[in-house]
Amino acid sequence: MRIVDVWGQMPTTRMAEAPWLASLSRWTGQSPKDYTPGPERTLTAMDNAGVEIMLASAWYGPGGPLVSNEEVAAQIAAAPDRLKGLASADLSRPMEAVRDIRKWVGEEGFVGVRVVPWLWNLPPNDRRYYPIYAACVELDVPFCTQIGHTGPLLSSEVGRPIPYLEDVLLEFPELKVVGGHLGFPWIPEIISLAHKFPNFYVDTSAYAAHRFPSDFTEFMKGPGSGRVMFGTNWPMLSPAQCLEGVERLGLTEKQHQAFLGDTARKVFRLQS
Repeated sequence: MRIVDVWGQMPTTRMAEAPWLASLSRWTGQSPKDYTPGPERTLTAMDNAGVEIMLASAWYGPGGPLVSNEEVAAQIAAAPDRLKGLASADLSRPMEAVRDIRKWVGEEGFVGVRVVPWLWNLPPNDRRYYPIYAACVELDVPFCTQIGHTGPLLSSEVGRPIPYLEDVLLEFPELKVVGGHLGFPWIPEIISLAHKFPNFYVDTSAYAAHRFPSDFTEFMKGPGSGRVMFGTNWPMLSPAQCLEGVERLGLTEKQHQAFLGDTARKVFRLQS
């Protein structure tokens, strides 16, 4: 199985030491130093679980880059066939954001863009995102975001799928959107959006397979086949942890392959 992990990052020290990560440290039993793995430990964790490709993301917030696009480029240079970049951008500087996305995606080969709403405390239908959406459509790459409750110690409100993300899907019908972290506790809303919008996808990062809600698992076995992708949220969770229980989901072989790699390869246009 050629597994693709669509949500990973290699945090910098400035990100790992952010106060809002305290809740994740409490849940995972890790300390800030555990959140700065670097490419070598990342590749080892991938190998241990049979992950072929991980998407490593930049992180930009109101205070500046927590993991810059330049830092992600340096990380993936260690293993460009195994690590692929997701760009991020400063929402408060719209033209600079567009230029950055055109550079890192259009020129440097990053495969998508990620902005995390809770970090900005701005829902995805805020006007400040819209130049980024236009750039993603122009470059034909997915916009990746977080849906559902916020694990870090910041508000969950901006992770509500309806109306915030629905507005974006209505206004940008060409935009491919990948919602990360499953969407709990609004799973019915996530399923309804997936039924309504063919360009909306979900990734399972931050959840081990044995913890998927039953209604989400049923969705994966029905109309959600080909719309759900595997993710980890590495290094907060390892690929091995997130794959625990995957064989007990009851997926067909085709659904299994779609979930663990085929859908991601199609959506992010990955070559391997």
